[in-house]
Amino acid sequence: MKTMVITGASEGIGAEMARQLARRHGAQLSLVLAARNETALQAVAAQCQAHGASALVVRTDVSDQTQCTALIAAALARFGRIDALINNAGMSAQALFAEIRAEDLGWYEQLMKINLWGSVWCTHAALPALKESRGSIVALSSLAGLVGVPGRTAYSATKFAMTGFFEALRAELKGAGVSVTTAYPGVVATQIRHRGFNAAGAPAGSSGLKEDGAMSVEECARLIIEGMDRREREVVMTAKGRLGRWLKLLAPGAVENMALAALKDEVKPK
Repeated sequence: MKTMVITGASEGIGAEMARQLARRHGAQLSLVLAARNETALQAVAAQCQAHGASALVVRTDVSDQTQCTALIAAALARFGRIDALINNAGMSAQALFAEIRAEDLGWYEQLMKINLWGSVWCTHAALPALKESRGSIVALSSLAGLVGVPGRTAYSATKFAMTGFFEALRAELKGAGVSVTTAYPGVVATQIRHRGFNAAGAPAGSSGLKEDGAMSVEECARLIIEGMDRREREVVMTAKGRLGRWLKLLAPGAVENMALAALKDEVKPK
């Protein structure tokens, strides 16, 4: 039996990863599904159980360290081991920095708690069990964690922070036999950008990115799982993402222009 913990598992990439893992491993898999929406988690759990997998639902707000610690404790109490921790929970944001009022900057800190600290707290709590199983850690960053995207200063900051944290952790854990895979999705067909913060810290209600040609959730989840299975260091999912990463070293101005071109006209800086 393998036990895998997935945060942000109530919808989108996290839910699809759970379903694909359940289909693949069936009764040999125990899933611990975490998110804030318990009703949606129960629905995902039922889908996974239909494939024979065991599933434990733990309502968790990853911006709260106590809840992150309780999540890992619940996983160990129920299943006794953790073979993989998939840090998928995250939130988006779209706002030009100059348009944010000083009194609204607090949501930058909240976004950092969700995207970075949630991963840090869950990983720290799970680390002894992962060392014991010589397991895997997966971190869902973003192409915005490799290239700064205009209008996404807060989001890019959190994802760059994740990139740095897990890169350093990977080196620390090399001798312990724990793999660390950082995934860098581009634009994926989910609702994350619609629910992310706007300049006032309220739900944006729409995406500021051009989403024609967005990757399907199913394809994104499949690529991440394959990367985890192969214990890869990084999963950069698109040709444009791989090109942009290296072009940034040679022609950074061109990469900035590419990032601007990805924005809808109405949200571009004037």
